[in-house]
Amino acid sequence: MSDRNPRIQKIATSPDWYHPYRISQAITAGGLIYVSGQAGFTEDGGTVPGGFLNQGRQAFRNVERVLAEAGANLTDVIKVGIFVRDLPANLPHVITLRTEFLAEPYPADTLLEITALAQPDWLIEVEVIALAPN
Repeated sequence: MSDRNPRIQKIATSPDWYHPYRISQAITAGGLIYVSGQAGFTEDGGTVPGGFLNQGRQAFRNVERVLAEAGANLTDVIKVGIFVRDLPANLPHVITLRTEFLAEPYPADTLLEITALAQPDWLIEVEVIALAPN
């Protein structure tokens, strides 16, 4: 539970790779799980090599891991935000990732091209909102 509001609960995996930055991996509130943006990094903070698709797959795996900690999975996702560097070059890869990790009915989605992410070698970041388990 949160010190500031008992209806807000922090969700964190172990290790909690966001703790040093004072960011929650996810928050549950009002029957929803809000997962912070996840990039293509490993538990030790290293960027996954191999380009956009490898980073995207790891980003979605990181989302899955955080959702699992909250008792949910990707089928519970109702909204996705995908932040991409070089959208024209990577749009086909985004569609591939959606096909691999999401299913009908597809979640609502926002896709944005950005100039930079928190680390200079990150190419994609994924955030989601999901239904919390009853």
